[in-house]
Amino acid sequence: MNYSLKSMIKRYVNASGVLIFFTILALVMANTPLKEWYFSFWEQEVHLSIGEFNLFSHNGHTMSIMAVINDFLMSLFFLSVGLEIKREILVGELSSMKKAMLPIIGAMGGMLVPVIIFYLTCPADSEMLRGVAIPMATDIAFSLGVLSIFSSRVPIGLKIFLATLAVADDLGGIIVIALFYSTELDTQFLLLTLFCTMLMIAGNRAKIMKKTFYLAIGLVLWYSMLNSGIHATIAGVIVAFCIPASLKKGTPYYIERIRNNIGTFPVTEAAGKHNTVILNHEEIHKLKSIESAADKLISPLQALEDELNTFISFFVIPLFAFANVGIDFSSMEPENLVNSVGLSVMCGLVLGKFIGVFTFSWAAIKCRIVTLPRGCNWKSFAAVCMLCGIGLTVSIFIADLSYNNGSATGMQLLNEAKLGILCGSLVSAIIGCIMLKAYLPKDSSKI
Repeated sequence: MNYSLKSMIKRYVNASGVLIFFTILALVMANTPLKEWYFSFWEQEVHLSIGEFNLFSHNGHTMSIMAVINDFLMSLFFLSVGLEIKREILVGELSSMKKAMLPIIGAMGGMLVPVIIFYLTCPADSEMLRGVAIPMATDIAFSLGVLSIFSSRVPIGLKIFLATLAVADDLGGIIVIALFYSTELDTQFLLLTLFCTMLMIAGNRAKIMKKTFYLAIGLVLWYSMLNSGIHATIAGVIVAFCIPASLKKGTPYYIERIRNNIGTFPVTEAAGKHNTVILNHEEIHKLKSIESAADKLISPLQALEDELNTFISFFVIPLFAFANVGIDFSSMEPENLVNSVGLSVMCGLVLGKFIGVFTFSWAAIKCRIVTLPRGCNWKSFAAVCMLCGIGLTVSIFIADLSYNNGSATGMQLLNEAKLGILCGSLVSAIIGCIMLKAYLPKDSSKI
């Protein structure tokens, strides 16, 4: 397992606990006397203005806290996802067809079959069918968090498969959002969006390494996309794919520079534990040159991904969950899950994700296109496929895009979809845990 993927898995596992806490807190807040404050708080307006210009405005209307979270902060989430996808394509588990084939094939099945099951089980209502893409997503933090319960009993091959499949799933979700959740397009803002994108591509080709260059243009890109009709979160992905992943002068140049500068310092024996050497101006200059070269050894892509990690995992995603998961159960009836869009979402996650990921993977392995992940058998592989039905962050995000149109019917459908997501994710997690406990090796040394 490469270090970047191992670090990503560890980060998401740690973040899953925080995400679970804020998910539960949101449900508690929405069903206690604090619910009026909870729901009204997210509707407060947000202003970031210079004169008459307000950055947080959409088609001339000031955005609410909820809109800022879902449209602005989630753009940063998709920026982080885009950086992960780009890194995995360049040097990670998606960098070669041999590595990428199984999780990509599994992800394709895990997106297609849930859509089919949703369509077949959902009442034939055009408004309900807008949520057909909701059960496509796998929540990487929750699924890896559940897998981490079994720690060293889990073969490395299964960890890599689940993490890589979730990354491929995110890419599929991004494409769906870009293609199917755009509104009426505005030509002027579309032209500004195109100009910003071309400017960043030109900066990449000109080897501009300053992250601030791309982030500043990215902010303009976000505002133009927000008002263009294309969903604003796609701006984060565009910025991610424009940020350079290479170094301006190549790795050997900077390593040699560090070696040469270090070599000019005399080799001396330590005079004592608290011995302090006063450096002259030339030595200080050389140390700064070493520091600069060391910084430039890290590409802008990897540096920004590292800087965003903690903020996204421990602030943006938990805040999104806290703002969006809250469902007032007092306003719901039992049939809201049994005979509604909620049941379609639940079936899509529990049945669709498992059937899609497992059958597509099984067919590819039986056709000798790919091989079963190292260290696992079909039963333990099936258990991990069940965990793919844990969908939260991106599923709720797509549900909000599908149904949150300001109407009472839309809000009812949104709540039903959220309930289906929560129930489907919980059922997938429970069944997955039972299967993992039964089918994983009892002794980690036998993996």
